Amino acid sequence: MMKGALIPSLVVGVIGVIVATLVKGSAGLYGALLAQLVVLVFFLVNIAVASMTKNVDPIATMAFAMFSYFSKILILGAMMFAIGKFTNDSDINRMSFGLVAIALTFAWLGGEIRAYLKLKLHLPLPGK
Repeated sequence: MMKGALIPSLVVGVIGVIVATLVKGSAGLYGALLAQLVVLVFFLVNIAVASMTKNVDPIATMAFAMFSYFSKILILGAMMFAIGKFTNDSDINRMSFGLVAIALTFAWLGGEIRAYLKLKLHLPLPGK
């Protein structure tokens, strides 16, 4: 699943970095690179939590998932606050950051969905 999502995300990320750099210069480059870092870390934590909890009780899995989502939202909020408060738009272009982050999110989720649909899962059906 990770490979299926990582490859489209890297392709979209490279295209986003090139376009942002051409349009906004070094500020666009830094904004696009920061967006790649944020989105990749966000989704890689999901995969790490899922792999850690694959043999755990479903209630514990839900607790881990909720904890990871809550902590990611807090960290993401703190990071957005820090970027907005301590950087200038001439250093990190916020528009480039936002557009590349949205494009990467769509690419990651689309790649993940595509990889999941390609899996050949044979689930046992309950007997009658």
